Amino acid sequence: MTVVPGITSSSVEPEWQPKAIVFDLLTALLDSWSLWDRSTPSATAAEGRRWRERYLQLTFGAGAYVPYEDLVRQAARDVGLPPSAPAALLRDWARLPAWPDTGRVLRALRQRGHKLGVVTNCSKHLGHLAASGAEKAASESGGAETERATETFHFDAVTTAEETGFYKPVKLAYEAILTMMGVAEEPGDVLFVAGSAGDVQGATDAGMRVVWHNRAGLARVGEAMPLKEGKTLEDVLEGFL
Repeated sequence: MTVVPGITSSSVEPEWQPKAIVFDLLTALLDSWSLWDRSTPSATAAEGRRWRERYLQLTFGAGAYVPYEDLVRQAARDVGLPPSAPAALLRDWARLPAWPDTGRVLRALRQRGHKLGVVTNCSKHLGHLAASGAEKAASESGGAETERATETFHFDAVTTAEETGFYKPVKLAYEAILTMMGVAEEPGDVLFVAGSAGDVQGATDAGMRVVWHNRAGLARVGEAMPLKEGKTLEDVLEGFL
């Protein structure tokens, strides 16, 4: 885990607790990278990462919403992949796996009383389908021996680029989830868990405090610095678990 230098002490005071925690979905909570890899002709990270990085450029540069599936297909074309790659990705979308610690982290945060939300650069159908996968991981994370094992987990709010009308990092995309969670007037009391590099700058510009679950080892984009950067959710959310 990295605590980024240059952050003021008021930004990382140990007693601070957020009024809400908002997550990026496809990289912070879910291992979507492996599905991108498997969907390529070679089923390798070499092809999958090129495609995914181009896709991130397109989505984070789109601004107003255009059909998400079209951007997935365009990114594949731009890096020389055949139509079978995006077809396989969209066909297998419901099989997006959660990261190993996603379920227990979400459950622990909920048990601490935190309000939890998701804002994702996705279509409405695919975004809510993916969010249900993270919810399932949290619902099943307790283990049969615990009292809470049978409780069903649900996010307090989930919204997508299609529903807000904008792709992140447009500020309105972040403001939409804050409004849904009742914290629009106090974004500085909200913690954003970034997965993609563009979310670090975007969520910071929207007034939130940001930690970066950089499991994919992405390079920084923009000038904003996260409060913490780490390879696992448990690392970056250590103080809130």
